[in-house]
Amino acid sequence: MRGVTSGGVVVVALGVVTLAAFAAVAWAQHGHDGSSGDGHKTAQACANEFEKVVGDGRGFGLAFAADQNGYPGPMHIVELRDRLKLTADQEAKVQELTHAMFAESRPKSARLLEADARLRHLFVEHAADEATVRAAVAEVDRARSEVRLVHLLTHLKTRDLLTEDQRRIYHEARWGAPVPGR
Repeated sequence: MRGVTSGGVVVVALGVVTLAAFAAVAWAQHGHDGSSGDGHKTAQACANEFEKVVGDGRGFGLAFAADQNGYPGPMHIVELRDRLKLTADQEAKVQELTHAMFAESRPKSARLLEADARLRHLFVEHAADEATVRAAVAEVDRARSEVRLVHLLTHLKTRDLLTEDQRRIYHEARWGAPVPGR
């Protein structure tokens, strides 16, 4: 990967994770789960969960590229605080980051869900044409990238609050293995 910055690697990894998630949903939607019609139910359940989780300001896997590669998420650090043996100062700083993340993420998440609803509404109302669909998809993608950035940038900040040993313990607890490449 000569010539690719770490930021570029994160973007590529994030794109792969996103494509894999959408491919899994699409695969299920088209009846490739071994049953008839259940794929659509599974996809709808996933979409409903996405709306609920993102509506709460959480990431729904939007920061997996960071989390899987040694950049912990603040909410998960709080969940693992005893195992990580957080100091009172670390816990206070993680709480601050969590609150800041939600304060920034919730309005952006609401915009994402609204943009996605407008896209769906085009089809519900049979008002979809190439221009309106292109514009609506661009709006959804802009909103999604804003939400994703909030979560990824919070993971960057969170990582610096932990010691190397705490990051190792976190990663093994979350992913069952050492951080890749270490």
